[in-house]
Amino acid sequence: MSRHFAILSVLALSLTLPTWAGKTYTRDEAVKIALENSPDVKTAEEAVVSANSQVDGGYGNAYPSVDLSAKITRIFGLDDVKSSSVFSDAASTMSLVDDKNGHPSANAYDTDVIGPALDGLMNNMAKQGYRWQSTVDLTVTQILYAAGQVGTGIDIAKAYKRLSEVSLENTKSTVRYAVDNSFDQLIYLDSAVAIYEASIAQTQDHINYVKQAFESGLVGELDMIRAQLQLDELQSGLENMKKSQILARNALLNTMGMEYDAEVQFQGDLRNPDNGVAYPDTSMANVKKRRKELAILNETETMMEKKIDISSAGYKPTIAIGGMLEYANKQNEFYKWDAPDWDKNINKAIFLSFSMNLFNGMKTRESVTQAKSDLRTTQIQKETAERGFRLQIESCANTLSDAESQLTLKKRSVELAQKNLDLTEAAYKVGRETQLNYLDATMSLRQAKLNYMQAVLNWNSAYNALLQATGEY
Repeated sequence: MSRHFAILSVLALSLTLPTWAGKTYTRDEAVKIALENSPDVKTAEEAVVSANSQVDGGYGNAYPSVDLSAKITRIFGLDDVKSSSVFSDAASTMSLVDDKNGHPSANAYDTDVIGPALDGLMNNMAKQGYRWQSTVDLTVTQILYAAGQVGTGIDIAKAYKRLSEVSLENTKSTVRYAVDNSFDQLIYLDSAVAIYEASIAQTQDHINYVKQAFESGLVGELDMIRAQLQLDELQSGLENMKKSQILARNALLNTMGMEYDAEVQFQGDLRNPDNGVAYPDTSMANVKKRRKELAILNETETMMEKKIDISSAGYKPTIAIGGMLEYANKQNEFYKWDAPDWDKNINKAIFLSFSMNLFNGMKTRESVTQAKSDLRTTQIQKETAERGFRLQIESCANTLSDAESQLTLKKRSVELAQKNLDLTEAAYKVGRETQLNYLDATMSLRQAKLNYMQAVLNWNSAYNALLQATGEY
């Protein structure tokens, strides 16, 4: 549902630039710079980068894991272990000595096979006592079943990625909203300065008229004093307004992420209610689709549901298959290394691993309970947010309606104040009205114009707030 506003035309809706203006920014340029410089936007962008990385990392869990490890150990309290040939030497000696029957005590089989074999066995057992022991392992492991943790982890990472992307857009909307409000405030102050300057020029003309009338004896000195006092008051008000203008410009530059620069100027218009501005779509069905906060909660709910699955995986086994190559070297000195031999000092193995937790102090059960509680908390937040959106829209709509009514009243006040001044001034110049009434009429017109510009600003602020509440910003 939509409708259009019909408001009386405004008096001043734009920023006016002095001839000495330095760098000038339009509203769109201010928004663009703010989006580039905002620390909140930059933080949200980094969150998106991190989320994308987590998705890639989740897929990485489905691939085999290849691990290389190396270890060197120094054992203290051991003497040097050296290779020996005790049995071979004994067999050789016995082959030279005959037994009681006149035959050699050891034959060729003993000297060539049995002796070296026993020496090798003893040497290998002695190697356990070498001072320096080094190993290099290469292990490949592939998870076959992990209770869905890998796939669920990827789903959680994807949900977090979507959440981060929506959060980034929501942050950008917030920055645009802040820039627009600051820009509108600056336009109002610029218009207020223009109104004060016009009033000062009018008062100066009045002083010139009173001065001539005083010299002609038509008015007294009191009229001169009153006119000068009003001029002084206007000039004081103008100075205060200019100070507020400087603060507003500094606030806008700060929102844009820029240092203050007195030469910087801004150029733009306030939204004109007379131009048939479309009323925002307040249908709750559409609001729920547009509100980014609700989208964030939806993705959070998805993550919490997956978190329950991850927590429940503790009840299920993990199955993996893998292979291993290990090179082991033992020496008396750390700088001595044997050349790797595939058959002798390289161990080969394949394995099928099954693991399942039987008891962990109820940690799995409590983890599931906490995950379910987190899910319910998110669901409650969603329900609360939806009710809050409706209340926010109602409040913003009422504020906009009030601002619309005030616009008509304030515009009418300007017209009446202008007419009152015209009549009072004409009567004053022919001596049929007092100067006090004339000065009061000029002050009333100035205040009516300021009130009207404030009403225009309030209307724009209310309209922006309703756009934000309906998710159209």
